[in-house]
Amino acid sequence: MDFRFTPEQEAFRQELRQFLRQEIPPEWEAGEFEVGSDEEWELSRQFQKKLAQKGWLVPHWPKEYGGANMGLWEQMVLREELGYHRAPLGGALFGVNMLGPILMLYGTEEQKREHLPPIARAEVIWCQGYSEPGAGSDLAGLQTRAVREGDEYVVNGQKIWTTGAHRADWIFFLARTDPTAPKHKGISFFIAPMNTPGIRVQPLINMAGRMGFNQVFFEDARVPARNLVGGENQGWYIGAALLDFERSGIGAVAGLKRDIDDLVQYARETTVGDRRLIEEPRVRYALAERAIEVEVGRYLSYRVTSMQARGQIPNAEASMSKLYSSELAQRLANTGVHVMGLYGQVRPESRRWARLYGRFIMAYMMTVASTIAGGTSEIQRNVIAIRGLGLPRG
Repeated sequence: MDFRFTPEQEAFRQELRQFLRQEIPPEWEAGEFEVGSDEEWELSRQFQKKLAQKGWLVPHWPKEYGGANMGLWEQMVLREELGYHRAPLGGALFGVNMLGPILMLYGTEEQKREHLPPIARAEVIWCQGYSEPGAGSDLAGLQTRAVREGDEYVVNGQKIWTTGAHRADWIFFLARTDPTAPKHKGISFFIAPMNTPGIRVQPLINMAGRMGFNQVFFEDARVPARNLVGGENQGWYIGAALLDFERSGIGAVAGLKRDIDDLVQYARETTVGDRRLIEEPRVRYALAERAIEVEVGRYLSYRVTSMQARGQIPNAEASMSKLYSSELAQRLANTGVHVMGLYGQVRPESRRWARLYGRFIMAYMMTVASTIAGGTSEIQRNVIAIRGLGLPRG
């Protein structure tokens, strides 16, 4: 398999890099924006709109919906560069990478016309209502109910770990519409504005002291029947297809590539006693291991794109990529904290002592959730075993 890019694709990469150098302010790179602050959010929104003006926010969408109809490998180059440069994308990706493709496949023409153009213009932010306190890995066990009353569904229930719900304009969510059916067959897929009466958001603070996750409560929230996507009781299949879109990106691996590059540079510039840190055998070994693993993750993502380019569905392969990159993120964060010693434990707020803007201690805490979010590592291994290797269930 030849993963070399064409001269045209490499020229596009250089155009992207020039754009990112111009549009991402030095303050962002220096970690001067407080995570979750209004200032960070506003910067992200403005950056997304600049991407949209270039046709790069939804490059994979057809032009009729505001996209660029860009080829798969060009999309790969774009995602890789955005990830490597830590582009401030905020909460845009739920609408761009997940809901948008689902509406193109299963949405009505009215839903497409109403929702796709605002996503493409970076005007509307979406969040995802899947997990519940009693339904995480076993998502089909969800208990949020949607009962049809005339031209509306009355929704009651609770979602948890809803990233960005406190900032989102709309939510797409799963709810049970037939409690008598087998649990996979009685679920429907809905969309609703977050200002719907009866929808309430309660923020959750994570172990790093950041607010990103939320609980979302539905208390007799009335959702118009026209906001049902793909037909009643078809939500499980639609939701599962959406997860394939979620798990197949290269952005996470590209971000890890940037992290290892920064860590290697830090080790080259830092001295311990009479020699550079990178000359320590244990440090060189650890950095080499992580660098090799990042390249493996990169090629797993390339494999997904290669299959898509051949018209194949990378189901198990997308799970392989997600599983590998999320566990690698934890190993790399661990390596960074230990290589940097006590400096590696200093949070970004202590600017005088923080090295590399405190990114590795924050990653050390934030990546605890990486093997849970988007489907746990155990679930990914089940997908790989059953759908990839053909092993029996149970």
